[in-house]
Amino acid sequence: MTSSTRAKVPTLAIIALVVVTIVWGAAFVVMKPAIAQEPFFDFLAFRFTVATVVMIVVRPLALRAITPKMLLSGVVLALLLGFSYITQTIALEQTTAAITGFLTGLYVVVTPLLAWIVLRQRIRARVWIGSILALIGLGLISITGGSIEWPQLWGVACAILFAGHIVALGKWSPGFDSYALTIVQLGVIAVMMWIGAAPDGIQPPPTPEVWFAVAFTALLATAFAFFMQTWAQARMEASRVAVILTLEVVFTALIAVLVGQEVLTLKTLLGGALIVLAMFIVEWPSKRASGAPVIVDPMVH
Repeated sequence: MTSSTRAKVPTLAIIALVVVTIVWGAAFVVMKPAIAQEPFFDFLAFRFTVATVVMIVVRPLALRAITPKMLLSGVVLALLLGFSYITQTIALEQTTAAITGFLTGLYVVVTPLLAWIVLRQRIRARVWIGSILALIGLGLISITGGSIEWPQLWGVACAILFAGHIVALGKWSPGFDSYALTIVQLGVIAVMMWIGAAPDGIQPPPTPEVWFAVAFTALLATAFAFFMQTWAQARMEASRVAVILTLEVVFTALIAVLVGQEVLTLKTLLGGALIVLAMFIVEWPSKRASGAPVIVDPMVH
């Protein structure tokens, strides 16, 4: 790999993650009316099952890349991500979507802390600055009133689990085939969601609108997005990824405004601007990055 190619890899990873946040932002808007018509566990069970099956059909030979070590890592990653969905759901049941969104967004600060504690990864000053700015931006977009009460700690648990997934994915993904690792994660999460849906009986999507939401989230927000995240995290440190992923909130707000679900406010604009500023602070090229990227491409060695 040439030095010019090596330098382009982190840029491509950034672009990939931004695309992921756009897709996730659209998915949140698409899911909102669908979840009102079908239980959350059932919706997610169909979503992750369809995503897993499609990925296997598209590249069945990827299953050969699954090793016992990858399977173990994938199960741990899936448990972290699957339980983050579950705890987020519990938080949504006990508080507002706005407060839950903000609490979930705490991962932007938790991620660098976990990376430092678990991986002994030194976090640069501008990453901390970006994380704090992104957190403030999340608060401006998400919080419209109310106070934090103990049931909302489920939202904090979601943030910790999501941050753990980001850190663990950044640690393990460089050593595995990204496509195969994504299949393992999605398959395990599908099983988790079927277990959650089973007690009340399986309820299939009741309307074409819900089926469209399942298809959209399964193909784009799950299969495509998680593969792109897995691929990108093999090339970027976890704390940078966390800051970029906060753009999901910005795109969710923008798309919700465009389709008429939300009203654009000055507070939303300011919050979005702070999150975008945070990303530029974290990712803006520096003298340290000239000649070679800050993140070493694992394919070089």
